[in-house]
Amino acid sequence: MDILQLIDRLEELFNESKNIPLTRNVMVDEDRMLDIIDQMRIAIPEEVKKAQQLLGQRDRVLAQAQEEANRTLEIARQKADQFIAKDMVAQEAQRRADQIIAQARQEAENIKADSDDYIIDTLTQLQSELEQVSTQVNNGIQRIKDQQSRRAPASSPISQPVDK
Repeated sequence: MDILQLIDRLEELFNESKNIPLTRNVMVDEDRMLDIIDQMRIAIPEEVKKAQQLLGQRDRVLAQAQEEANRTLEIARQKADQFIAKDMVAQEAQRRADQIIAQARQEAENIKADSDDYIIDTLTQLQSELEQVSTQVNNGIQRIKDQQSRRAPASSPISQPVDK
């Protein structure tokens, strides 16, 4: 029986008891009171055992919850460390990629500048050679014209028939 029910029965017994006149005492049925007290002696250790079991269960649940919380925290820390490491790797990779791109752009500019210089040198040389060839061609034309003009007074132009 539940301890609270036994206490209620004890109180009921007290309320049903007869008052002794001119005192604050009451007359109680001794057998019923001793029976309730015996039942309380039996019930109290049972209630204490239940309470101790509940306390033990509570302690186990708290220990399990604490252990689970510790595991969860450790997992969260590990994941955070992994994310930080991945982020650091990503940042380093981005920095390195930016550096490679900048270097490639610089090399491309250098190659473009070198190729422009080469083209200018080559075209300048070609222009010089063309000027020499042009001078030689002009000199050759002039020489032939000079030779023609020297030959022209000595010989008469040959008339050639015109086909109609």
